[in-house]
Amino acid sequence: MVEMSEGRFDELVSQALDELPEQFARAMDNVVVLVEPEHPEDPTLLGLYEGIALPERDSTYGGVLPDRISIYRNALLSFCETEDEVVEEVLITVIHEIAHHFGIDDARLHELGWG
Repeated sequence: MVEMSEGRFDELVSQALDELPEQFARAMDNVVVLVEPEHPEDPTLLGLYEGIALPERDSTYGGVLPDRISIYRNALLSFCETEDEVVEEVLITVIHEIAHHFGIDDARLHELGWG
């Protein structure tokens, strides 16, 4: 497990979001990215997307709470052995969960190398 301050971890998540290509960052709609200590039911979960993916939204979509992307700090720090691994895994996890916002499923993400 890697020891890291909450502030430094939050910084890594922000940096991962900054690395998104501009067209994807602009296309994200009604979504919030949160850093949480761990998932309450599965402490090994690295990240989770909850919401209605962009391709599934229709004319009835409106007045809903933002989609939620949770990045789980404790699981990521436990999963990695070095700070460099944390940097890489945070990026992969952020991209993976944002891809779900765009309607890309796990099978396709694995094909693309973002499993």
